[in-house]
Amino acid sequence: MSEQSSALKAAPQSGNASSGQSTGDDFVRIVDVVKRFGETVAVKGVNLSVRKGELFALLGSSGCGKSTLLRMLAGLESVTEGQILIDGEDLAKMPPYRRPVNMMFQSYALFPHMSVESNVAFGLKQEGVKGGELKDRVHDALQLVQMAQYAKRKPHQLSGGQQQRVALARSLVKRPKLLLLDEPMSALDKQIRQRTQIELVNILDQVGVTCIMVTHDQEEAMTMANRLAVMSEGQIVQLGTPHEVYEYPNSRFSAQFIGSTNLFDGNVVEDEPDHVFVESPELPVRLYVSHGITGPLGMPVTISVRPERIALTRKPPEGAFNWGRGKVTNIAYMGGYSLYHVTLESGKTVVANVTSLALGEIDSPTFGDEVYVRWSASAGVVLTS
Repeated sequence: MSEQSSALKAAPQSGNASSGQSTGDDFVRIVDVVKRFGETVAVKGVNLSVRKGELFALLGSSGCGKSTLLRMLAGLESVTEGQILIDGEDLAKMPPYRRPVNMMFQSYALFPHMSVESNVAFGLKQEGVKGGELKDRVHDALQLVQMAQYAKRKPHQLSGGQQQRVALARSLVKRPKLLLLDEPMSALDKQIRQRTQIELVNILDQVGVTCIMVTHDQEEAMTMANRLAVMSEGQIVQLGTPHEVYEYPNSRFSAQFIGSTNLFDGNVVEDEPDHVFVESPELPVRLYVSHGITGPLGMPVTISVRPERIALTRKPPEGAFNWGRGKVTNIAYMGGYSLYHVTLESGKTVVANVTSLALGEIDSPTFGDEVYVRWSASAGVVLTS
């Protein structure tokens, strides 16, 4: 670990932990939290634990309640019902300026008339930090985000990515127990955003600060977060690692919100502990999934199959399950792969992610060509809601 990150990390923490001081598994605890604005319920009984040192993402579309939850953590909104605890401390009656929390806003909120170093020093001066300690802490924070050489510049003289790093330094210099990020990459263009995501994760890992970020960008959440919560209508609908949420969605909403997927509706015709068979009017054969669901025969379900799990062939597949025949109706060339839209005889359109290597092996089908789509039994996930 670098000297500057050690200096940022080694600060004494403010506040007295109660007898309910949390462990590494529940450093931040959100317990039955409700937020009402008049008759509107923005957050509906949310329960969530975030581990110490974790980068956690709240992911959802506009109006789902994720930003309201973040603002309650920061103290910018009051909690209508429930509790929010950080390291065992109940934040309910603690004003924002006393909370061991710092928030980096979507707009970065840098003071345009101040230099970079003055922006970073502002919060420390408000706390009464002076002299050599002030200078050293500002320098360490700017070194950490690789902005020390721009200390005398004004915000308008910096790029968007540089401004974001200054905003991060200003947040970290106060040594918060919890860092809140509100749509941290939304002001950056795609190329800079992808590079900055990795840089930001590395910086936060060096400092070891616990971080909760809000984003509507699924790629951002998947790239940066250790774990994430998918929110909809004020509630958490799925919680897990990016891999768990992507590979094993628990509902149609999660399957469609995280990445893209193909959904096949049908009814269960056989259910065993290690497999399930589903008949769907959208396919000429049964769907076969290599896990059971413990549901009654005839139960309506949806099978989710990700585009990258679907293979494209010109020859009829062997076997009586998991395939369909159709014509290529659209092709989106993405560089290393192409997205093929295949309209089946039933009228159902299936999207297949086909690598350039695989395309060469099947003589690159084009518009109007008849092809087959197929997938393995382990590729599908049964959704019951």
